[in-house]
Amino acid sequence: MAFGAQELRVLRRALALALHPTPASAEDVQDCLRLAESVDEAAREGARLRAFLLADLARYRAALPGTAAGYLVLLEEALGSGHRPAPDDLAALRALRGNPTAAALLDRCTTLAEQDVRTRLAGCDTTPTVPASRTRLTALPGGLAALSASEEPVKKPAGNPAAEPRPQSPAKGPRPDRPIPTPGEVFPPKRKPAPPPANPPQQLAAG
Repeated sequence: MAFGAQELRVLRRALALALHPTPASAEDVQDCLRLAESVDEAAREGARLRAFLLADLARYRAALPGTAAGYLVLLEEALGSGHRPAPDDLAALRALRGNPTAAALLDRCTTLAEQDVRTRLAGCDTTPTVPASRTRLTALPGGLAALSASEEPVKKPAGNPAAEPRPQSPAKGPRPDRPIPTPGEVFPPKRKPAPPPANPPQQLAAG
């Protein structure tokens, strides 16, 4: 992205205002807004062009080996715009390694792919740390220490557990004064009649 002389003047003025805040005129504000809009539009246009370039690169790669010359040119242009080689690019370059341009691009893409792998591995091994500016909050009144203390659950005072009243289950009716009788007490078993004697005594005849 290149700036013209007028844009550089506005950019220099914006940087001066950022470093040394002073009242800015309405003209300076309008120039800064126009410059910001121009930069945003240039960034959007660059993203669109890069998307078209990558789409063309995919089409040329799919038509290999007949499109080797155009594919190598597009790949080199894409790498210059920040494109990272994909596995399909590496496989295509290995198939074209007989071409000196393809061999040079293969070495370049292999190096970039290894750098990406090392970067990802380094990112996975990195342990997040708390910035020093945040660690100082623990020493300030009302900081993290006070917040942590306020979040601790309120502990009940220790006492005799036997003296604490136990929760009573709700009764379903009036509580009787005496224990509830068992079915055997309410309905006692009937006694069987005693069997008659085997030899009943004979009655004396009246004389």
